[in-house]
Amino acid sequence: MEPPAQVLGRRPARAARWRAALLSQRNWTQLAKFCVVGGIGYLINLAVYAVLIHEGLHYLAAATCSFLVAVTSNYAWNRLWTFRAERGHVGAQGLRFLVVSLASLGANLGVLHLLITGGLGKFSAQAVAIVVVTPLNFIGNKLWSFRARA
Repeated sequence: MEPPAQVLGRRPARAARWRAALLSQRNWTQLAKFCVVGGIGYLINLAVYAVLIHEGLHYLAAATCSFLVAVTSNYAWNRLWTFRAERGHVGAQGLRFLVVSLASLGANLGVLHLLITGGLGKFSAQAVAIVVVTPLNFIGNKLWSFRARA
């Protein structure tokens, strides 16, 4: 067991790291780039979703298909542009990105279902659900999928 002074000594260091991360220009630049890529993915997602809904596909199936199209674009652009400096092995990063994206998809489908059963229209509900899930997606990709190499 560690002496209490050493355990307590880590808290200020951890807080200082969090403060430095929040104030880092690089993190804010990455967030802005992530949002641009996400905005493009958002438009792709909604366009594919609208077409599939119009063709009569169930809203959850349409959301899943539109997600798959958008996530492919998002991975490519985030790897090439947003997190360029943190590029690692394409397969390993791709797998981590997929895991984060699937978690985000699960959250998206849950929010979408709640909004639709709550009375919001299918298209509006998807537009809101994507926005609600975006912070989870960014944090997962920043801290895991495209984390800086040691």
